[in-house]
Amino acid sequence: MPLFYQHNINETSQLAVWHITENEDFFLQKIHLQKKIHHPHKWLQHLAGRYLLQLLHPEFPLHLIAIAESNKPLLTDSSWHFSISHCGDFAAAILNKNSSAGIDVELISPKVELIKNKFLTPQELRLPVTVSNTFLTLMWSCKEAVYKWYGKGAVDFKNHIIIKNILVKNNAGVVDCIFIKEAEKKLEIYFQLFEKLCLAWVTAYNNF
Repeated sequence: MPLFYQHNINETSQLAVWHITENEDFFLQKIHLQKKIHHPHKWLQHLAGRYLLQLLHPEFPLHLIAIAESNKPLLTDSSWHFSISHCGDFAAAILNKNSSAGIDVELISPKVELIKNKFLTPQELRLPVTVSNTFLTLMWSCKEAVYKWYGKGAVDFKNHIIIKNILVKNNAGVVDCIFIKEAEKKLEIYFQLFEKLCLAWVTAYNNF
């Protein structure tokens, strides 16, 4: 079973990453969804994300998932807050009982070098860790996680999500961030780095 990574954040929050090696029959034996996505690989990603939600919480009500105007998936009864991400052959999901959550998974790629000036400020580019593709990818992933946490769309990654500091130890750590939209919020984004993969998540905002 290719459960790539699982992390119990606290008693009300947990996340997991799945490495997709199965065909659709594997997932459809566990979850019941009508096919609405025609691209085969995107359909597998979709299935893997929903499968993870029930893996994390077996009674998760998949049938209550709706799509907001901002394209954020949510539960109509608000019994859980959740977020899903997929990239390549990986899918990730996070559940939070009490507050909004955002997660993002990214393959580390040199292509991020080409767009770094579109989503990072000059100050962010001067942070000591941003010299590598790994940390440029991490910063993109962190901003994606914040975007999903916010869930209302219309976010400018460069001007609304400002990374102030990155603390890393043993390929994991926390990013201090300020989210400037409606009102200023201070966020802590957690991350885990793998050989070719970056995972970032946020569940609440905090003072730092």
